[in-house]
Amino acid sequence: MSAAVLDAAPPPKKVRLTSDDLLALPDQGAGFELVDGELVELSMSSLAHLTAGEIFGTLRDHVKPRRLGWMFPENSGFRCFPDDPERVRRADTAFVRLDRYHRDQATADGFISVCPDFVVEVVSPHDTTTEVTVKRKEWLKAGVRLVWVVQPEAQEVYAYTTDGGRQSFGLGDTLTAEPVLPDFRIPVADLFALPAGPQ
Repeated sequence: MSAAVLDAAPPPKKVRLTSDDLLALPDQGAGFELVDGELVELSMSSLAHLTAGEIFGTLRDHVKPRRLGWMFPENSGFRCFPDDPERVRRADTAFVRLDRYHRDQATADGFISVCPDFVVEVVSPHDTTTEVTVKRKEWLKAGVRLVWVVQPEAQEVYAYTTDGGRQSFGLGDTLTAEPVLPDFRIPVADLFALPAGPQ
């Protein structure tokens, strides 16, 4: 073995980032998640952003007047994963029941440490099936009772529950949010309807 090889410095150890490191970034790391100590950049298509906003508004209009709970919009960060306390995932929309989250928690610094009851993940064209599946399983394992995986391009919604249930909703169907919001109903076609352009 040559002296050059013997004298070579070992490669630097990879730094494992924490949720505090993410918070210290500009805008508290908006646009990034923290997975296994590494930053994961999020990138959504314009259609995915529009769909996420429509879903948030529709659910908020149902939840707010009934005082059912707390609605969190796109890019809200959650640190609620028992297997990795530093992991931060961002939901495209999330709901937490009124009795599970309080004003003092809402005004505290840092990421949301309460596991949502309901999470919406809107898929962009660059998202892989594996990435979406892993994230959906993490939410359910953490205690989320309902996860919608929304496919704007195909105009479909898949609903997953903690008991292993899976339902698919297409354009001719009425979307529900059972068991979390049992009274919520909306035609899938309404959810994906885009504003009409200039004539």
